[in-house]
Amino acid sequence: MNIMQTLVALWTLVLKEIKRFTRIWPQTLLPPSITMAMYFIIFGNLIGSRIGDMDGFSYMDFIVPGLIMMSVITNSYSNVASSFFSNKFQRSIEEMMVSPMPNGVILSGFILGGMARGLGVGLIVTLVSLFFTRLTVEHPLLTILVVVLTSALFSIGGFINALLANKFDDISIVPTFILTPLTYLGGVFYSISMLPDFWQGVSMLNPILYMVNVFRYGFLGVSDIPVGWALAAIFAFIIVLFMVALTMLERGKGIRS
Repeated sequence: MNIMQTLVALWTLVLKEIKRFTRIWPQTLLPPSITMAMYFIIFGNLIGSRIGDMDGFSYMDFIVPGLIMMSVITNSYSNVASSFFSNKFQRSIEEMMVSPMPNGVILSGFILGGMARGLGVGLIVTLVSLFFTRLTVEHPLLTILVVVLTSALFSIGGFINALLANKFDDISIVPTFILTPLTYLGGVFYSISMLPDFWQGVSMLNPILYMVNVFRYGFLGVSDIPVGWALAAIFAFIIVLFMVALTMLERGKGIRS
C-alpha cells in the first residue's frame, strides 16, 4: 500500500469507529454526562460545601479536572475494548488481518476511534461542569496535551484488554477491578498531601495519579508531583504499551486459535 492508500484505510477505520459510538449516543455519550453531573452535585455542591477549600481552591474547582480526566480514561478504554472484541467475536477482524492494511494502521485506527469518544465525552463533561463552576485554564496547551496523551494511553490499554479477552465478561474485569480503583485512588477527590507519608509513597505507584495531577496543573496551576516527571511517565507508558499491542497483533495473539 502506498501512503495515500494507507491514509484512506486509516481514515475509513477511524470513521467507522466514530460512527459506531455516535450512532448509539444515548448509550455511549449521554450516560457519562449524567453520571458526572451527579458527581458535581453530590461531591461538589453537597459534600464540597462542608469540606471547604483544597490547596487554596474551592472543592468543586479542585475535583472538576479529575472528574473530566476520569470520564476520558474510562470512555477511551471501554470504547476500544468493546469495539475490537466485538470484531473478534464476529470474526470480522480476520478480514482486516488478511487485507493489505498494515497492522500499525489497524492498531492506530482503533486507538484514534477510542480517543475520539474519550475526548468527546471529556468535552461534554467540561460543558456540564460550567453549570456548577467557572473554569479557569492556567496552561491551555499543557491541558490539551495531557488529555490527548491520556486518551491515547488508555485506548491502547483497551486494545490490549480486547486482545487478551476470550469472552465478553473478560472485558469488564480490568475496568472493574483495576481501572476504577486506580482512578478513585488517583487523586481525583483529594490531594495526596493529606495522606500519611507511607500512603503518599504508595500513591506514587499509581500511574493515574500523574495524569490527574498534570491535568489539574493545567487548569489550576497546582500539582502534588513534578509536572515534567508526570509527562515523561505518560510518554513512556504510551511507547511501551503501543509496542506491546503492535507485537501482539502481529503475532495474532488473541485472534488466531
